[in-house]
Amino acid sequence: MKRFRFRHGIRFLGFAILFLSLVGWIVMALWNALLPSILGVSAISWVQALGLLLLSRILFGGFGGRGFGSRGFGGQRYGSGSRGRFGSARYEWKQKMAERWSQMTPEQRQQMRQQWRDRCRQWGRGRRDEPKADDADKSEY
Repeated sequence: MKRFRFRHGIRFLGFAILFLSLVGWIVMALWNALLPSILGVSAISWVQALGLLLLSRILFGGFGGRGFGSRGFGGQRYGSGSRGRFGSARYEWKQKMAERWSQMTPEQRQQMRQQWRDRCRQWGRGRRDEPKADDADKSEY
């Protein structure tokens, strides 16, 4: 098992180095092809292109927007970790619902489950082969 993890780690490291090399080469090629003729700036090397990528990551928080660079203008935090910009509101809603759920009786929980099934069925997300309670009463006549 340890041998597999070691090989997997080496493979991951190799792909990461290959990916960074390729992205650095693409940035260098685009910079050298476009900006010297447009703005009159000098050409950059591959190492400078990697530095430019790192600088853009620090300034703009790109590459997924998680963790280190996930702050908005003025330093406001949109969420924490992988929750992203709107995930914190979803997380708060889930916490509030979990608290309500823990305070309900089993009968109230069953009633709430049924209400959500009816709502979801209305939007076509429920099981289509399971008739509603109203439909079952009508089919008996």
